[in-house]
Amino acid sequence: MKANLWSREELILAFNLYLKLPFGKLHTKTPEVQELAMMLGRSVNSIAIRLTNFASCDPYHQNRGVKGMVGGIKQCQPIWDEFAQNRDSLLFESERILAEKETGSLEIKYKDILSDISDLKGETKIREVKTRVNQDVFRQIVLANYNKKCAITGIDIPDLLFASHIIPWSKNEQERLNPENGICLSALYDKAFDKGLIGINERYEIILSAKINKNKGKDYFQKHFSPLEKVKMHLPQKYLPNPKFLQWHLDTIFDK
Repeated sequence: MKANLWSREELILAFNLYLKLPFGKLHTKTPEVQELAMMLGRSVNSIAIRLTNFASCDPYHQNRGVKGMVGGIKQCQPIWDEFAQNRDSLLFESERILAEKETGSLEIKYKDILSDISDLKGETKIREVKTRVNQDVFRQIVLANYNKKCAITGIDIPDLLFASHIIPWSKNEQERLNPENGICLSALYDKAFDKGLIGINERYEIILSAKINKNKGKDYFQKHFSPLEKVKMHLPQKYLPNPKFLQWHLDTIFDK
């Protein structure tokens, strides 16, 4: 019997799903795994195996000594390497393929975030669509990494959660889609982190800025900020915030 080899498109879709799932969900009972199997006309078991192949390629798991299933690594490693070299392009390509299979087009799947740019034309529109779609996918990846919970409060209401960039999107093109450059934060702390009112050190402890500390006598400070000082954030399941990125935030954005 001829082997049913995986196409590049199928591998990219499996990789897309791998990035969006917590490590403990790479199995046949996960609804998203079942949905991808149906979409590709493959067994649920084959999808789960392919996801663990990608786990074998993941430097995070390699550094932890987690081997996963190495049998299919030769097929998956080139996709992972391509992602490491050009996250923008591969993420967007994977989401375009997925959208075409799910709804027919990116414009339909992402109509809520693309409807206001329908009048744009040419390269300007292409660039804006790519940016918005990739930002949305980055949010999905970061929220999954933190099990859809705020790293400070544990709030688990998705509508209140943000994928906060450690190094802002506009400041580092190479790292802006790196999962290690994102922290899941609820609205208040997303804004406080973005404005440098709070920071996170290399031990993953929350620190308060001089500016926010000027409000020590106020009720909201005692309720929302004082309890955070030197408390360790809730750590993610896969990608820890990169210490170099956290130091950049402390040096560049944090209001000392």
